[in-house]
Amino acid sequence: MTPPSASKGLSRGEIAVAAFTAAYMLGALLWFLSIGNREFIWYLVTMAILVALVGWTARAARAPVWLLWALSIWGLAHMAGGGLVIDGAVLYAKTVIPIVGEGEARILKYDQVVHFYGFAVTALFLRSILLDAHPALAGSRASYIYPALASLGLSAVNEIVEFAAVMGLPDTNVGGYVNTGLDLVFNAAGATAAMIAARLIAGPAAPTRD
Repeated sequence: MTPPSASKGLSRGEIAVAAFTAAYMLGALLWFLSIGNREFIWYLVTMAILVALVGWTARAARAPVWLLWALSIWGLAHMAGGGLVIDGAVLYAKTVIPIVGEGEARILKYDQVVHFYGFAVTALFLRSILLDAHPALAGSRASYIYPALASLGLSAVNEIVEFAAVMGLPDTNVGGYVNTGLDLVFNAAGATAAMIAARLIAGPAAPTRD
């Protein structure tokens, strides 16, 4: 049976998000083709699949438009990270704040900020889907723990996609083992922070239960 929201047309907010996302993805495709960046064309194909999946899921689960904007901005940040070159290096490799470490182990880089943000938003989106399907879980520990864990599962899929790029393409900017480990750490930090924030925003009116 088709959910009621899925049978209706797109709202103005959803159309705006879709148009914005399509515009920067088309721009990114043309840019990557012009510079011969096959790695990010691979990512664009993967992202197109994810956009379609998110769009279908969001309609079925009545996801709030602000979450769709947050996901779209994540995609834009990802495209910018691989497409913008500053001082001879892609934006992903640039240090935002030099906190600790050197080279691949440097913290804090643009790449890590995007990973933190992206999987924080992913956890919030998954929580929205969970509560739409099972509203009785509102206020339960499960409504915070499972979205965080699911976000981490998707972060592992992201690393598999990057691994596939490394194995299938001659030159990539993915990085090595240390980079992968830091990506997973920032993914976990983002998902955890998002769920802590969601619990704090819920406040005492939504007591945590099992």
